[in-house]
Amino acid sequence: MAAKKAKVTDRYYGTGRRKKSVARVYLLPGDGKITINKRDIDDYFGMETLKTIVRQPLVATSTTGKYDVQVNVFGGGYTGQAGAIRHGISRALLQIDDEFRPILKKEGFLTRDPRMKERKKYGLKGARRAPQFSKR
Repeated sequence: MAAKKAKVTDRYYGTGRRKKSVARVYLLPGDGKITINKRDIDDYFGMETLKTIVRQPLVATSTTGKYDVQVNVFGGGYTGQAGAIRHGISRALLQIDDEFRPILKKEGFLTRDPRMKERKKYGLKGARRAPQFSKR
């Protein structure tokens, strides 16, 4: 397979999902600026670990300063959103160059995390939490 190389006007897209979060990720040739919901990554995510999660695919493929990342993300909490963005960035990087696949696959960035919230069952107070038992 011939690898596709980036053109100046190209815009690469990837959808990422985790738990209830959905991220639409666009990669544009640039200097490495990450914008999430029209806010800088430092403004959007308070914790440094979440920023690291978002940057992991770029670091693994050594494309950190080559592309600007624009993200629209909704649903879920901050951790789920960070995971969804990571998944989206990984998918968008595959459109740039298919040779990134073994690197991203090995790190587990292309796998959609299937863990979801378990549904509440009737007769119980939560998914598994039963009403308090009393003998009398």
